[in-house]
Amino acid sequence: MLVVRPAGPADLDFLLELAILSGPGFTSLPEDPDQLVERLDLSHASFRAEVPVPERWFTLMLEETDTGDVDGVGSVKAAVGLKRPFFSFRVQNTTQSSPSLGIRLEHQTLKLVNECSGWSEVGSLFLKADRRKGGAGRLLSQSRYMLIGAEPQLFSETVLAELRGVFTPDGACPFWDHVAHKFFPMEFDEADRMTGATDKQFILDLAPREPIYVELLPEPARAVIGKVHPQGVPAMALLESEGFRPNGLVDIFDAGPTVTCRRDDIRTVRDARALSAEIVDEVDAELPALISTASVAAFRAVRQKAVVEGDTAVISRDTADALKVRQGDIVRIKT
Repeated sequence: MLVVRPAGPADLDFLLELAILSGPGFTSLPEDPDQLVERLDLSHASFRAEVPVPERWFTLMLEETDTGDVDGVGSVKAAVGLKRPFFSFRVQNTTQSSPSLGIRLEHQTLKLVNECSGWSEVGSLFLKADRRKGGAGRLLSQSRYMLIGAEPQLFSETVLAELRGVFTPDGACPFWDHVAHKFFPMEFDEADRMTGATDKQFILDLAPREPIYVELLPEPARAVIGKVHPQGVPAMALLESEGFRPNGLVDIFDAGPTVTCRRDDIRTVRDARALSAEIVDEVDAELPALISTASVAAFRAVRQKAVVEGDTAVISRDTADALKVRQGDIVRIKT
């Protein structure tokens, strides 16, 4: 059975493997053991409520219970942009006209902004290639919203997600090569590492102060603004199915899009119900349901068969064991 569970310090080797497999541009999964140790420690402390709410960063692992293998990762940040800026480019449309000449021009510009302070973020969604079919990705993705729905007061009213921008098969990033690198004279990987490991002062120091006119950029850069990395297309589809939509912001390094949704309008947050668990040997149901625990501290999630009867969710013993719940405990379920 696949179960989504909190990450902890013992998951370092698993997380490092996933970081290596994720490839370039996946800022939240650096191939840096020291950063990953810090992240796992923070996740462990976040689930135990040992850090202030805005600093909590919950990391979730997708585990195969029979083997103990970890095949995926996802995360939820309670808030971004509070201690460190959360920089983006806003894609703006402006109009210039000359009535005397009868000329009207539409221009698109990129302007450096820091607009997302205090918003929650879902991210770090990555699965091994052999797990990207059969519903594992949907389970891992939706588990983040079940976590938010368990204790929504811990999260902002606005939730965002950043998607990785376009890279070529050989690892080149057109937007970085033609635009961002002009302002940040370093390797992409170094800028990516510094984004996660520093206070981002280097971005404030070096980023363009004035808007960049998109028409002046080379075609390869223009073509990828707001576009998603091929590996991110399924993640984008899952986000859209939950109600997320682009908000006009793109990443300053790879131009990948930012999408947002009101917390209470996220489909899984809105539709999941809190019910009392009734545990039986076998469940007679046609389709599996998304089931999780009802608290952040003890969070676990699975997709298994369940029957809803009034205020009761009938689940199997195997499901109860995977969730670590007992008869009468409250579970959250989305059918």
